[in-house]
Order: sequence, then structure tokens, then C-alpha cells
Amino acid sequence: MKYLTRTIWILSLVSLLTDIASEMLYPVMPVFLRSIGFSIFLIGILEGMAEATAGLSKGYFGKLSDSTGKRAPFVRLGYTLSALSKPMLAVFSYPLWIFLARAMDRMGKGIRTGARDALLSDEATPATKGRVFGFHRSMDTLGAVAGPSIALIYLYFRPGQYRILFLIAFIPGVLAVLLSLILKDRNAVPKENKAPVSFFSFLHYWKTSPAMYRKVVGGLLVFTLCNSSDVFLLLKVKQAGFTDTATIGIYIFYNMIYAFTAFPLGILADRIGLKKVLVGGLFLFSIVYAGMALAANIYSFAALFFLYGLYAAATEGVAKAWISNITDNADTATAIGTFTGFQSICTLLASSVTGWLWAQYGGSVAFWATSIIALAVLLYFMFAIRAPAAGISKRG
Repeated sequence: MKYLTRTIWILSLVSLLTDIASEMLYPVMPVFLRSIGFSIFLIGILEGMAEATAGLSKGYFGKLSDSTGKRAPFVRLGYTLSALSKPMLAVFSYPLWIFLARAMDRMGKGIRTGARDALLSDEATPATKGRVFGFHRSMDTLGAVAGPSIALIYLYFRPGQYRILFLIAFIPGVLAVLLSLILKDRNAVPKENKAPVSFFSFLHYWKTSPAMYRKVVGGLLVFTLCNSSDVFLLLKVKQAGFTDTATIGIYIFYNMIYAFTAFPLGILADRIGLKKVLVGGLFLFSIVYAGMALAANIYSFAALFFLYGLYAAATEGVAKAWISNITDNADTATAIGTFTGFQSICTLLASSVTGWLWAQYGGSVAFWATSIIALAVLLYFMFAIRAPAAGISKRG
């Protein structure tokens, strides 16, 4: 597999370690937040605000990375901030402090995302984008298997003692930062006659981007408006009466499916078309959320989280591969940063609305609404976007 270069391996290992740290905390976060007095609605606001912070910074720092021609410094700083946020949660339980720690973690993600994905894109060709992004997602998601597994073992011996877990999560975060120090920029060339980069200057890219970019990203953003935080899926499992161990266990299962299928589905997308694989993923998503409205036992939850893992593997890396194939090399970080920036803002709305729907009408209504909107987006991609989605040459 010669297309898996040294840079791809380093970025993938750094993502793996960072995800171990983050995902060690993610499945216990809703339980921890409820234990310190957060309501379901406030949890939705917290998750949405965290993603909005990441989103706005993704667009700006993606644009800044393209403008300066540098990638590695943004990657290093982003992973450093995320690592430092972990022990902060062990210090105080005040809502404002929790919001600050989550914002710092997501700011780190925003700083690194565009530059990291641009590095991945630079290491691939249009014909190998699916597998390169798929491999990175597989490695990243292996961290989401290892992290909750560590949390599961820890909570078995120390049930309900969450604060020490936040300190343990700092260790893989530091290792990720150290590994990122050996990254080097490849063909880093700043743009000529570049204009100053303001915080919202990346928004201009939407007007000047290729028409296909706007069509693809537009559909993905409508989908994001119904795709709320996974916290709500975990809360559904918890509300069904399952223990912390069972909740974390089913989340580990989901991530195992995601990790083991992202790379093969990336290869499949390169062969049959990125669009076909992405549409298949949206179909699975719609089924999962409809099923969540009805699920009540461990077997139905296990089946739904299996399908949810396949959905994630078929969409997340594939979407970025598709976007990088329909934009100029010099704008890759901006294009992905703009997409993920708008995506995070939409997630803020999605999580907030889902939290409100759940509080007012119950979880079933929230899940059914999500499923129906996802099905509409699927039809849009099937019939409104007819251009080939694999092996597309870059503009320019």
C-alpha cells in the first residue's frame, strides 16, 4: 500500500491517540453532566456550542493555512489545545468552567482540521482519496474503541468516580502532541498577493467556489441540520434502563464497526463512486433514527448501532474526499474548513432543536423527525447531483 505515506501514518497515529483521550470521556460525559446537575436541554446546548466553536474556527484557520501555505504548525497547536482541555474537567464542576473546557477542546479541533485534511489530500491522488481518508478515519476511530474500553475498565473498579478519568485522558493527548512535532510541511507555498485573513473571510469562499462544491456541501449541510450529537443516542440507551457499562459497551461496539469498515468502504468508494457510497450511508442513517424511536431491548440497540457504524464509515471520510476532489489544491483547507465550519454551526442548531423536541415531546418524536429529513436529503443526492463522484479532476 504505497499510497499510505509516512505523513499519512503520522497523522493517523496522532488522531488515534487524540481520539483515545477524547473518546475515553465522551460516552461518560452525558452521565457525568447529569450527575452535576445538567439537564438534557442544557447538555444539548453545551454540545451544540462546542461544535459551533469548532466550526467557526475551522473555517478561519483553514483559510489561514491556505493563505500562509503552512499545515504542520496548525496541526500541532490544535492537538495541544485539545490535550490541555482534558485535565480542566477534573478541577471544577461549574457550568461556565465546563463550557470553557469543551470550547478549548473544540477550538483545538477547529485549528487543526483544515490543515490536517489538506495534508492528507496532498498525499493522495483523486483516484485514492477515498481510501486515504478512509484509512485515516479507521485509525482515528480505533481510538474511539480503545478510549471507551479504558473508561469501561476504570469504571468497573471505580464506579461513578469520573474526575480521575479526565486526568488519565491527558496521557494519550500528550503523546499525540509529541508525535505531531515530527510532521513537516510538504511543498508549503504561500499564496501570492494574499489579502489579510479576517475571522469570517472564509465565508467569501462560498461565493467563489465551484458550483459542484456548493451543490454537494449544500446537501450535506441540510443533512447536518438533522444530525444532532451522538449524546442523544447514548441517552436513549440510558433511558431504556441500561447501566453505564452497557451504555459504554454499545458505544465501543459502534466504533469498532466504524473503525473496521471505514477503510474498506473508502476503497469501495474509489472504485464505484464516492456519491454511491455516501448515499448508501444516508439510507442507513435514516433507518437507524427511525429504529431508535422504537428500540427497547439490547438486541435492537446493538443492531442499530451496527448500522450506525456503517453509516459513519460510509459518509465522514467519503464526504471530505469528495470535496477535496472538486476543489483546487490551493484551496483544500479553505474548502474543507468552510464545509466543516458551516457543518458545526448546523450541528449547534440540530443539537439544540433535538434537545428541545426531546424535552417537549419525547425522544421518539425527535428521532422520527431526524429520520424523515435524512431521507429527503438522500433523495436530493440521488436526483439533483448527477455528476460522477469518483476520479474527478481538480479545477485549475
